[in-house]
Amino acid sequence: MARGKAISVKIATTKVIKALESALAKLESDYAGQEASEAKYKKSLEKWEKDVQKLVMASVKSIEDFSASLNYRNEVRVNFSIPAGTIELPKQPEREVQVMQEWNYREQKEEISNAIRILKMTDEEVVSTSTYNAVARYL
Repeated sequence: MARGKAISVKIATTKVIKALESALAKLESDYAGQEASEAKYKKSLEKWEKDVQKLVMASVKSIEDFSASLNYRNEVRVNFSIPAGTIELPKQPEREVQVMQEWNYREQKEEISNAIRILKMTDEEVVSTSTYNAVARYL
């Protein structure tokens, strides 16, 4: 489809309301579960870092480009590289749910809720493309 050409479709209002209600429920569920999900992610990341540390320490003889420095707290900072293929690292864990700030959650929840209320008040059987475009990012 060429850019700049508009699509003109009519979508049943009930379908849009149902989709928005599902999106709202998912938003609330994701936000409520993000603290537990983030704790799980951090725990798996710590385990991954320990696993990588063990693998690196076992490959100490392969270290190249070694440098060390002392910082203002008398901590030693060490940087080095290990040639590619020397060790096989486990896959780094990824977040299951993107962390959402409270202000963003409230804003999205309010916009979705407002759209649902407005659509429930209409007598129109179909939603215009412009109305659909206004709420499409939540679907």
